[in-house]
Amino acid sequence: MAREMDEKAYTVKQVAQLAGVTVKALHHYDALGLLRPASVSPAGYRLYGRKELERLQQILFYRELDVPLKDIQLLLDGETDRAQVLDQQRMLLQKRRARLDRVIDMIEDSIHFAQRGEHMDTHSMFHGFKTEEEWKQAMASHNKHVKDTYGVDLAKEPIDPQEMNASAAEAKKFMDSMAEALRNKAPYNSDEVQQLITEHLAFLQEHGPATSKEGFLKQTNFFLDDAFHRDMLESQQTGLAYYLAAAARAHAQ
Repeated sequence: MAREMDEKAYTVKQVAQLAGVTVKALHHYDALGLLRPASVSPAGYRLYGRKELERLQQILFYRELDVPLKDIQLLLDGETDRAQVLDQQRMLLQKRRARLDRVIDMIEDSIHFAQRGEHMDTHSMFHGFKTEEEWKQAMASHNKHVKDTYGVDLAKEPIDPQEMNASAAEAKKFMDSMAEALRNKAPYNSDEVQQLITEHLAFLQEHGPATSKEGFLKQTNFFLDDAFHRDMLESQQTGLAYYLAAAARAHAQ
């Protein structure tokens, strides 16, 4: 019985139903030379065998990873060991699954905050994103706000994931410290608060973008005036946006 199944010829319609793809897609793969039928019947029907089904499976694995068709053809034509190809695809899919798991965690956290009518802090919003594409997707709403409100398209700017991770961690550390100082009722012009700003600007000076005292003051005033950023700070600690602006003003004097 297994032998008969292996030798069975499938029409293009049957293959489309088995694989969950369209007949049009299979015709396109044939035209590209990516997936040729095993034979063509006297009536002109494309017929596919076990070997072609296995190749289609590999194509669909790579398509799941958003690999362009021309690159898939190069990958498959250069590989003859099916087990090796499948192992490579398994590793790629595992990496994608891990990335998607991080995104799902972020979405669940976002839903939790949204249901409570709160905003996530900036570090939590982007925690766990390791690639430029992940960062751009995570920052989409922020970038849209900036573009719609100020006409600046931040989405076109290149992103270094490692630098962004470091900046996010520093922003988290600084904002948490400022929020704690506010809760402890430390004066905005106290040595403690001013030292926090000095250390934060030193980090920016070393890792970029370098920010002067005056530039930092402008930034905090922007956070205070812009509802999107003000609400984000206020959701972390009531009064934080105002406290931060006052502390920056004292630091600039």
